[in-house]
This record gives sequence, structure tokens and C-alpha cells, in this order.
Amino acid sequence: MSNYIYRKDQEIQEQLLKAAKQLFQLHGFRRVTIDDIAKAIGKARSSLYYYYKTKEEILDAVIEAEIRELMNAIAAATSQALTAEEKIKAFFLTELQIVLEKRGFFNSLDEEMNAGEISVYQKNKLAVHQQILKQEGALLSQIITEGSGRGELTELSRIDQEHLVFVLVSSLHGIKREIVIRNDFSNMESSVQILVRFLINGLKN
Repeated sequence: MSNYIYRKDQEIQEQLLKAAKQLFQLHGFRRVTIDDIAKAIGKARSSLYYYYKTKEEILDAVIEAEIRELMNAIAAATSQALTAEEKIKAFFLTELQIVLEKRGFFNSLDEEMNAGEISVYQKNKLAVHQQILKQEGALLSQIITEGSGRGELTELSRIDQEHLVFVLVSSLHGIKREIVIRNDFSNMESSVQILVRFLINGLKN
């Protein structure tokens, strides 16, 4: 495949996923058809099957793109921070801000789904959640290891570091859940600063 054809395929795929995301958010997953997505990008329905065989595959690809965008943004934010403490703060705040921006999309997906569809969707959500946790954990572990290497943080055993990463990730998702339930984002930054400060102070050399 030539570079031109490859780039063209990528462009069409990106257009397809962008259109699908917008339609899913507007109407819910169940009400959107492959015909709707094809029409939105000015393509024939048959041409979409070159990229995805089912609407479910399109949704999976949309969600994978959302996760990739989230993790890329977090990685970019943490790379600009200098210390382990600032990197973890940047990690938390970036994820909270982006997830809150995207919550409308994820909340709209299960509209009008029947019980069977919701059951499948919930299983998929759990798989997505586990995927996010794994990527979050890997990046946080890297931040802590590098902080220890620079002498900022006490060097931890592998088990202790795994437990610390679990605490950090669980705390992040707990804050996110409470913010969404209360629909109050005013204390988001101060909550993150306090949490990270107390956690990191216990690890500083």
C-alpha cells in the first residue's frame, strides 16, 4: 500500500469515527445506524465495511480513540512537569478535566438500550475501565520510579509501589465519581493538591 493510500485510509477512518462519536452522543448508540454514519461522511454504506464490519466495532474503535486521546493528553501534561509531585498533580487534573468534558458522550451511549444490550454494554464498560486502569497504573509507576531515581522519593519495593499506584488510581477515580455525583467541580483542583501533597510527603527523602 502506498503512503498516499495509507494516509487517505487514515483520513477516512478518522472522519468515520468522528462522525460516529457525534451521532452516538446526539442520539444514543441504539438509534444510530451504519447508514447514518455513512451519510454523515458522504460515503456509501458498503464502503464502511472495508473498515468495520458492525456498528459495535465502530463503537469499540471510537472508545479506543477516546482512551488514546486521554492518555496522550495526560502523558503530554506530565512530561511538562518537573518533579514527581507536580507530575502526579498534572496527571490527576488532566484526567479529571478531560473525563468531565467527555462524560456527556459516555452518558448518552446507553439511551434506549434494552436489557440485553445494556448488559453487554456494561461488560464492555468494565473492560474499558480495566484498560484505562492498566494504562494509568503504568504511567504512574513510571513517574514514581523516575522520582526515586532522581532522589525525590524513597525507593520502594515492587510490591509497595504496586500498592501505592493502586491507592493513587483508586483515589483519582473516587474524586471523579464524587465530583460527578455532586455535579460540583469547584473544589477539584484543591482536592487534588491536598491528596497529592499528603501522599508525596510520606514518600519524600
